[in-house]
Amino acid sequence: MEKQTWRFIDSGNCSPAFNMALDEALLDWHSEGKIPPTIRFYGWSPATLSVGYFQKAEKEINMEAVKRYGLGFVRRPTGGRGVLHDQELTYSVIVSEEYPDMPKTVTEAYRVISEGILEGFKGLGLDAYFAVPKTAEEREGLKNPRSAVCFDAPSWYELVVEGRKVAGSAQTRQKGVILQHGSILLDLDEDKLFDLFNYPSDRVRERMQRNFKNKAVAANALREAPVSMDEAKEAFRRGFEKGLNINLEAYELTEDELVYVNHIAKTKYESDAWNFKR
Repeated sequence: MEKQTWRFIDSGNCSPAFNMALDEALLDWHSEGKIPPTIRFYGWSPATLSVGYFQKAEKEINMEAVKRYGLGFVRRPTGGRGVLHDQELTYSVIVSEEYPDMPKTVTEAYRVISEGILEGFKGLGLDAYFAVPKTAEEREGLKNPRSAVCFDAPSWYELVVEGRKVAGSAQTRQKGVILQHGSILLDLDEDKLFDLFNYPSDRVRERMQRNFKNKAVAANALREAPVSMDEAKEAFRRGFEKGLNINLEAYELTEDELVYVNHIAKTKYESDAWNFKR
């Protein structure tokens, strides 16, 4: 198939509300035919805890710890569990469900889109591969996750290096468009991460944190030389081009587009009605 040209946006570090609003706006614009498929890279200012669309924030999240660490807080439009967005490269992919060779099922589309992330890790010299939950217990864990922590749970076609998860992603489909976004961990502060959730007891927290070390790892823990953000962006930009067989063309948002995004951010993603609605 001839290579298609997708749009590429590097929006840098933005507020949590703006980040989620821009992903939503890109989905809207693509559904209306105003923009081509788009890949976006971004960061967070301040570092932020995001929760999945279906999570019960007040039950699962230690909001005092979120405030103590000076973190932002936002509910995503996608499912999944809590993610600490700190020392990471965050990406989003916006593409029509009708895009050529895009599978109809969520899990298979996830695998196709994640080929770009797989190639990005290879570009950093890391031997990443897709893992599929094999045991009945692992498959059951997909339906009924025991943990509110994203990187603590198995998922279909998750990306692993040396048996440990290195990227976490979530997906939603609205208006005929797939939005997949996720975290590519460069470094990880496990103590801070586990401080942000509520547990039945200290013993449960200790056990979960101990087990977590065997399940997740950041890229810099796997390399002798640390990965700079610029190096990560270059590797994953090339990775998406190779993995999805596309060309990426850089794009800057217009003033009108920024006004639209900021309106969504203010009226929706900054509101307690959205962030604490469950």
